[in-house]
Amino acid sequence: MAAREALGATAFDLLVIGGGVIGAATAAHAARAGLTVALVEKGDFGSGTSSASSKLVHGGLRYLRLGDVRLVREAHHERRTLAGSVAPHLVHRLPFLLPLYREGPFRPAFVQSGILLYSTLARSRLNWLVQPARAAELVPPLRRDGLRSCALYADAWTNDARLCLENVLAAAEAGATVVNRAEVVSLRLSGGRVAGAEVRLDGEVVDVAARVTINAAGPWVDEIRRLEDPRAGTSVRRSKGAHVLVPDGRGWTAALTIPQDDVRVTFAVPWYGLLLLGTTDTPYDGDPSAVSADEADVVQILGEAAKALPAELLDRCAVRASFAGLRVLPLGDGETADARRETVFSIGPGGMLSVAGGKLTTYRRIALDALARVRGPLGLRRVDRRPFALPGARGPAPAFDVELDPDVEAHLRHLYGSRAAAVARLAAPEPSLRERLHPDGPDIAAQAAFAIAEEWAETSDDVLRRRTTVALRGLADASAVGRVEGVLAGL
Repeated sequence: MAAREALGATAFDLLVIGGGVIGAATAAHAARAGLTVALVEKGDFGSGTSSASSKLVHGGLRYLRLGDVRLVREAHHERRTLAGSVAPHLVHRLPFLLPLYREGPFRPAFVQSGILLYSTLARSRLNWLVQPARAAELVPPLRRDGLRSCALYADAWTNDARLCLENVLAAAEAGATVVNRAEVVSLRLSGGRVAGAEVRLDGEVVDVAARVTINAAGPWVDEIRRLEDPRAGTSVRRSKGAHVLVPDGRGWTAALTIPQDDVRVTFAVPWYGLLLLGTTDTPYDGDPSAVSADEADVVQILGEAAKALPAELLDRCAVRASFAGLRVLPLGDGETADARRETVFSIGPGGMLSVAGGKLTTYRRIALDALARVRGPLGLRRVDRRPFALPGARGPAPAFDVELDPDVEAHLRHLYGSRAAAVARLAAPEPSLRERLHPDGPDIAAQAAFAIAEEWAETSDDVLRRRTTVALRGLADASAVGRVEGVLAGL
């Protein structure tokens, strides 16, 4: 409530529109630089692309095929930074196998040279080919008929929604005013310059004054640009990436990168005991709020996974959950799968900086580059690019003062890092908060209480889809929703 009141009562140095990971990181770095910052998001934090990615923190092996060595080098640097100091509880190194079948698009010698370059950029020693028998030890159900060998390399996986949320938390801890469900309906102008925005909040419109405004609205970037200049054209194109989750990810000690043609690859990644499969790459011109994984997407994803996995794992009835997000890509001709994953920066006639696109892996670098572009108007002598630990990466490992099942403790440590003890503490005096939100998953009711009290959650969907893993496990049934709504009603 205090943050909402502060929106209309503070003259901010910087207003950031869009509470995805790039907007959140921009707000966090700006606030740590001593600026007064407001971050507004029309939905829930991370409810767009930032919770609908492939959940990988990776260099992007296929970008070498597209000739983008610079992007791969930058992405590897950021992967090491995130896993090493920024969010080691959320970003975990994982071996990847790229199976080379006789009918596939690549030959082992060609791939070996690419993997050697990729691993050199990654500063990794995993840069060799492994034989089918060894590959099957890492991925037991790997289809071995026609398999020549597998390239082996390393990248990382994450929980993208939680990574975004920790950047929001970091911004708030540094003094930023962060508010979700705050929709920008118009921009304030002073002398022809953007001087903040009018924000709809709880049915009322609030004037938010700011010296500088950054538009980090992701797939909605052009909608915000047209509030500044109704004649503004289209600055980006959008591509839908759909994913499905199926059971049987346990026992995998590596992920799969499955070549589909000489450019596209798809993934099979062990994720919380499930397999995350995808992604598609299809042009999307509709309402970003309406994007979803349709039946054609699911059929395509299962069919493409079948190039490396047995059919019994990929039955349509086995799908636990599906989701889709939108990539924001530079304008250009050709297929979206061939488009470079570059960030698009533009400054409008009123001085608003718009930033869109890029990779989840490089979100921190994108945020810092955005700040550097408005350093002069903000009065910043320099932008401090040194990494800092996100809230869950600070302090000692948590010690729980309440007895929980081992899988629950491990799950809390992963999602919250050093903050996990604070979640468990809520359950100490209240046994009902130790109960699982669904009996088949490790998320507990205390997480719902924590999400509402400390993490801006307002609905059951906020909790089940973005603060916990319940929805993506396919466990957000009526009982789980009822449990969360009961917690909501009790707080």
